[in-house]
Amino acid sequence: MNERITFNPKQCGGRPCIRGMRIRVKDVLDLLAAGVQEKEILEDYPYLEAGDIAACLEYAAAEVNHPVLLAR
Repeated sequence: MNERITFNPKQCGGRPCIRGMRIRVKDVLDLLAAGVQEKEILEDYPYLEAGDIAACLEYAAAEVNHPVLLAR
């Protein structure tokens, strides 16, 4: 997985975060889903980088890409 996405069981309940900071991948994805533009996110969270947002999207895409098994 992308090195920008980190996991720490003692931080944010072990949920995926960005570069060890206390901002969760879900927080960024929720902002994007609400229609907030990348530029605005970067202005509101100056410690984030454009690559962090891209890593969140990459992480989300990888998480939903799983095989579907059909029972017969």
